[in-house]
Amino acid sequence: MNPSPKLLIIDDTEEVLSALCKYFRQKGYHVISASNGLDGLKMIESEKEGLDIIITDLVLPNISGVAVISLVKKKYPLLPIIAITGWGEHPEALAKEAKADLVMEKPFKLTELEKAARNLLSK
Repeated sequence: MNPSPKLLIIDDTEEVLSALCKYFRQKGYHVISASNGLDGLKMIESEKEGLDIIITDLVLPNISGVAVISLVKKKYPLLPIIAITGWGEHPEALAKEAKADLVMEKPFKLTELEKAARNLLSK
């Protein structure tokens, strides 16, 4: 694993976004964030050194997390993406179809999310 993996977190809930950013920064990640799918896609394109991993909510304004995953996986098939959702079965199926590497349902433990991220980064 890189000394400081670059992580993009996309979530439209301010409290969730803030908590995830703070937690992953404490764990040594270089964190950038977006509060909607469109801004997330713009950040992916503007990251010159590239990203190591993305964590995105599935239900987002402007462009859904499912669409973000699908677009990113077409362009960067090896970039690991964790989808997070509070919406049960249906979006989970969509996220898997869009080729998310992992889907985690809210609420989850931050330690479990970070462990999942570490596992994906080590592959």
